[in-house]
Amino acid sequence: MTADAFLLYGTPAVEPEPVRLRAGALTADFVNGNLRTICHGGVEVLRAIAYLVRDRDWGTYEPALTDLTVDQGAGTFSVSYSASCAGPGGSRLGFRATIAGSADGQLVFDVIALPESDFETNRCGFCILHPIAGLAGSPVAVEHTDGSVVETELPHLIDPWQPFKDLRAITHEVRPGVTAECRMEGDAFEMEDQRNWSDASYKTYVRPLALPWPYVLPADETLRQTISLRIAGEVKAPAAAAAADPIRVELGEAGSMLPDIGVIIYPDEVDAALANLPMLSTLGPQQLMFHYDPIRDHGLDALQSYARLAAAYPAETTLECVVSGTGDLDAELSGVASMVRQAGLKLSAIAVSPSVDRQSTPPGSAWPQCPPLEDVYGAARRAFPDIRLGGGMFSYFTELNRKRVPAGLLDFVTHCTCPIVHAADDLSVMQSLEALPSITASIRAIFGAKPYRIGPSTIAMRQNPYGGATKANPHNQRIAMADRDPRHAGQLAAAWTIGYAARVAPAGLEMLTLSSFTGPFGVLASSGEPAEEGTPRPIFHAVKGLCELAGHRHVAASTTDEARLAAVAARSPSGKTVVWLANLTASDVPVDISGFDRRQLVMTPYAITRIW
Repeated sequence: MTADAFLLYGTPAVEPEPVRLRAGALTADFVNGNLRTICHGGVEVLRAIAYLVRDRDWGTYEPALTDLTVDQGAGTFSVSYSASCAGPGGSRLGFRATIAGSADGQLVFDVIALPESDFETNRCGFCILHPIAGLAGSPVAVEHTDGSVVETELPHLIDPWQPFKDLRAITHEVRPGVTAECRMEGDAFEMEDQRNWSDASYKTYVRPLALPWPYVLPADETLRQTISLRIAGEVKAPAAAAAADPIRVELGEAGSMLPDIGVIIYPDEVDAALANLPMLSTLGPQQLMFHYDPIRDHGLDALQSYARLAAAYPAETTLECVVSGTGDLDAELSGVASMVRQAGLKLSAIAVSPSVDRQSTPPGSAWPQCPPLEDVYGAARRAFPDIRLGGGMFSYFTELNRKRVPAGLLDFVTHCTCPIVHAADDLSVMQSLEALPSITASIRAIFGAKPYRIGPSTIAMRQNPYGGATKANPHNQRIAMADRDPRHAGQLAAAWTIGYAARVAPAGLEMLTLSSFTGPFGVLASSGEPAEEGTPRPIFHAVKGLCELAGHRHVAASTTDEARLAAVAARSPSGKTVVWLANLTASDVPVDISGFDRRQLVMTPYAITRIW
């Protein structure tokens, strides 16, 4: 089992199976003290109800549960437990939770918290997640704390700010004739569109962001919050489960070209890349993206190392150039251009972004001092007049949605994503793929047909816009906002990569970057992994497959269960159609591939395969 776990997750640790709670048509999974996948009649009503405590960098405490009891009755279930969080300086917060569900569609999650000493936090309380599938753009009734009710809609395109504030309850239609009211008591709640961070949910959370954070919970002062879900209407028996039925792959018409595939290279990774040139050639990326950051003392030496790699592996090259913006912009960027020439580095493009824009500006916060982007882009254009100029955000879509760059001055726009900003469990990582079409649709709504690049987007977080730093992960765990993630070395990353490409393929990107070549974000194994150092990780084969599809016409591809099976397809100049499939789950998935050489196959957990 340990070897299998390493293959799948890059770690011997396997997530515990959730406890399935059931009361008539109401079901929920109990996981680590919280509820997930709350369904009624087989339809997901809420993605999660979770009581979370965040530290000053928005990291999430993982309290150990004690006195846990779970009771399943005839048409009811109940759960109770105690927990505590240990903060810095010996501070501690304890809380008692009770959960009760019944066959009449009622669910209540109640928590009483008591700080044993003054306790600093960025957030302490409930987060409620509404799914986006079937709900994006749909009608909802919003009740405010003054009792007023507004009939409105959930955002279709991604809202950069909070669509709803000062909330007491939200009601939506689960299916025709069935509604769900989620009522929140004990504090002021508001909603944000979590698709900004590639979470597949709308999140309603406690304490408005306009209030100061971090804040202190006073010692011995009780804090109580309650979430009540009420489902009303005629309940019909759900359709029979069809998990054992093969998932069909369905192909449509050919469209735009699939994007170039890039790899990100950092200065300290160049020597390893040069030592593994045959493997880089086998991988076959069309683009090398070179990261350049004067804040980290990158200078001529870094550019000279990039020049050596560019000469050894001819490909398109893009310099991802952080702009310090603390002095004369023309002097700074012309200085970079001079060093690029001195290094002998041939560039195809440069993307620029002020360093300060790598940090998020949350709602209610003051925007930091930053040179006007028109001035930044103008200086970059003057310094690099003969190559393509890109801009956007080197952080995530969130920041680009909130600070929309003057794209008329650019040849392309760019941003990244990361699936472990808020949660790092396996299911959340895979569910993040559901949000990608909303991200690309929102970019197209903002910037039209402007050439568009995404990446580097990896499971691990390369920099943290929401705190002082990414989280160190010395024990190779599943940690939100971590600077490295064990699953990058496992089969899960390969499936996530194919799933990512499948979800963004219709957007007509010109470039997609989902890995580096070596290092913690790389396609080659590092020391300490089951595979020999320098040999391909499973993600290597996924990225290589996407490199082979680059420049071919995208063929519309869908599956009859997109949550379990992803498909990306292309048609070569010779007319051959190639399809890459990815099992996005930890279970075997039967697949119907009628029309190809094989009619059916069974894909093992997180497997990827090519058919033609």
